[in-house]
Amino acid sequence: MGQPGNTGNDRRAVVITGGGTGIGRAAAHAFADEGHDVLIVGRDETALKEAAHGRPAIRHLALDITAQGAPEEIVRTAVEALGGIDVLVNNAAVVKRQPLEAVERPIAEEQIATNLLAPLLLTQAALPHLRASRGVVVNVSASAAVRGWAGSSVYGATKAGLDFLTRTWAVEQAPHGVRVVSVSPGPIETGIARASGLDDEQIARLREAQKAGVPMGRIGQPEEVAWWIVTLARPEGAFATGVIVPVDGGAATKL
Repeated sequence: MGQPGNTGNDRRAVVITGGGTGIGRAAAHAFADEGHDVLIVGRDETALKEAAHGRPAIRHLALDITAQGAPEEIVRTAVEALGGIDVLVNNAAVVKRQPLEAVERPIAEEQIATNLLAPLLLTQAALPHLRASRGVVVNVSASAAVRGWAGSSVYGATKAGLDFLTRTWAVEQAPHGVRVVSVSPGPIETGIARASGLDDEQIARLREAQKAGVPMGRIGQPEEVAWWIVTLARPEGAFATGVIVPVDGGAATKL
């Protein structure tokens, strides 16, 4: 595992939730390609295997991160497979689009459990190892945390909560040498829209609406977010903690 003062080329042990697709997959590839050992976690074993294909530094663990005992199993697997935990990327999330009048309790609870409670419990379980390695937690938030997003109030609220956890944990863990940072992606070309239940036509309309709200006029790519995740986790960034970096093409600044 990495130790204080390491250069960015030192081999580290990285755990990424939601690592089978999208931003998580891109981050896993970026870390592995830099020579780090990676454990990706997710529900879809086929997607995890595809993400790990051709990169022997990537291991995978298929499980539901909201299940009882999942945080402990993830940490145990990481310690056995990677030797510890230097970087924890809390990336897994679900979004279910429903306006306030249509919000159903089970769907709201699923989003809260996946997007907010699971990162909290996993980070808590990993904390002894992160302290031992003077490691880094990278939370993946969303621009929905700072902008209204009609039909996605619960999702946005969970991401706003994750931002608050980032700032609070950064203060709490700084004396122990653990950094906590966050990236806040805007519209990114991932499968989350389809996973939320939208069809091709609805996704196309959503993309056009999203592009209209991005000053750069386009949708971002997972690799563009992954670069920031890897960069924020590097030891050279050791004086940065509690920061939330928007990776949104300027969307958060547009009135």
